[in-house]
Amino acid sequence: MTPITEVAGRRITLSNLGKVIHPATGTTKGELLHYYATVEAVILPHLRDRPVSFLRYPDGPGGQLFFTKNPPPGTPAWVATTPVPRTEDPRARQVMIQDLPSLVWASNLVPEFHTPQWRASSPAVADRLVLDLDPGAPATVVECCRVALHLRERLAADGLEAFAKTSGAKGLHLLVPVVPTPSETVSAYAKRLAVEAEAELPRLVTHRMTKALRPGKVFVDHSQNAAAKTTATPYTLRARARPTVSAPVTWEEIEACAAPDDLVFVMGDIAPRLERYGELLGPLFDAGRAGEVP
Repeated sequence: MTPITEVAGRRITLSNLGKVIHPATGTTKGELLHYYATVEAVILPHLRDRPVSFLRYPDGPGGQLFFTKNPPPGTPAWVATTPVPRTEDPRARQVMIQDLPSLVWASNLVPEFHTPQWRASSPAVADRLVLDLDPGAPATVVECCRVALHLRERLAADGLEAFAKTSGAKGLHLLVPVVPTPSETVSAYAKRLAVEAEAELPRLVTHRMTKALRPGKVFVDHSQNAAAKTTATPYTLRARARPTVSAPVTWEEIEACAAPDDLVFVMGDIAPRLERYGELLGPLFDAGRAGEVP
């Protein structure tokens, strides 16, 4: 019998709660749903009012993975959607996760959550800048931390404040609150930062995605500032063998990072971290902390 739960007055059909999703730890779908319900207060502000894309992995990371922007079949009428016109589909819409019922419903799909740097009320006008630091083996997150510290200082020189989270995979994401600025302008500035970083740290950084250039270096991916691109949402689980999380981290942790495992966090780590540090990305929502993009 398929269980049905009621969340804030909404009836939600759940499925396969005992199914193992993250094989390395035996983490089940029911545990995944519990995680998202537990972190509701911190993940919802990062999802709310932004069109959400899903990277679904219903059979675990070893099964079929598929990326979808369109509302999945069977999306309840009470789940909010917003127009996101695309060249191939001018009438396209995407889901918005506005509340706990929507979060539980979406979590039942077993997704990674991905969001753009802009809100639905102002399409292609970014309120944050992102730099995705992606290491090419044998480089690891340790090298990403060195690059992150460099970029933090560079951003500060322009009056911008950076906050960090793990990607939940191999690298780091730097998030910067900015006054609403056209995504095209933010993209150009982010690319300039990446090019400068490569010039100043040529043995450590590349700003180009070309695979031949990446071994042993950190790719500073600036492209996710484009209006059509998305980034893993803070606190989302990732489609990995272990239930790793794209988790906020302190600059002290980045400075102290000496081994890749130092900045790997799984879903069981998040509640204790919230108790210890609070919401490290809270300043992203403080308009007084947003800076002007040069």
